[in-house]
Amino acid sequence: MKETYRTFFGLEREPFPTDPGIGDILVTEDIKGVCSRFEYAVRLGAVALLTGEIGSGKSTALRYAINGLHPSEYRTITITAVAGSILEMYRMFLAELGIETASSSRAFLLGAIRKEVARLVCEKKMKLVLVVDEASLLRLEVFAELHTLCQFDLDSKPWLPIVFAGQSYLIDKLMYPGSKPLASRIVARSHLEGADRSQMESYILHHLKLAGIQKNLFEEAAVTAIHQGSAGLFRKANHLARGSLIAAAQSQCAVVGAEHVRTASTELF
Repeated sequence: MKETYRTFFGLEREPFPTDPGIGDILVTEDIKGVCSRFEYAVRLGAVALLTGEIGSGKSTALRYAINGLHPSEYRTITITAVAGSILEMYRMFLAELGIETASSSRAFLLGAIRKEVARLVCEKKMKLVLVVDEASLLRLEVFAELHTLCQFDLDSKPWLPIVFAGQSYLIDKLMYPGSKPLASRIVARSHLEGADRSQMESYILHHLKLAGIQKNLFEEAAVTAIHQGSAGLFRKANHLARGSLIAAAQSQCAVVGAEHVRTASTELF
């Protein structure tokens, strides 16, 4: 598809990006809540949990929260989880710390992590935060061992706060008996729901303004169609809004209607 719709509507840049800059994020009450709980868990050196459906804005909220940590004081280590063993988890963590190893010893890998964390905290005077995205993919046996990452000096040093983010069934995994040692360390929980219709309209207007448009290009029925078609989830709303702008431009319509949203929806899963 050619980007003639940008010229047609006078858009200064691509609207509804999937990775908005920090300054372009619409700071909702939900995001403020995530930040508040994130900061609380980090301050205590404890564990926080962020859940939500695919496209609900978890990654955006996390990026905004992480951005609030001063880089001269904090080092954030972000891992995207995989459905592998605890060994893979340890190796990914060590790789982010700049340590490569082929060892298959859990004790060695865990010891290497603890040694490097202690060095960074005690010698470099850094505060560490581990963020595990897509944590719902982790195996149950991984949850059963992850609490050991938090244990320093007989569990008296809260040197490694952890933030887990994932889909809603992450909570189910944390309720298994083997996950209880980790779950018991959770001090803050956030769950992102789909936006309501009013929030969706504010979201659409916000991104139009970022693209240089000061008026609403979407009819009321189109906003409703985007809200219903996306179930309030921002990722799908982005695709529907952008696609409906393209459909409207191809029809030479200066305003986006519900029929254009329906056209856009045929391109999506």
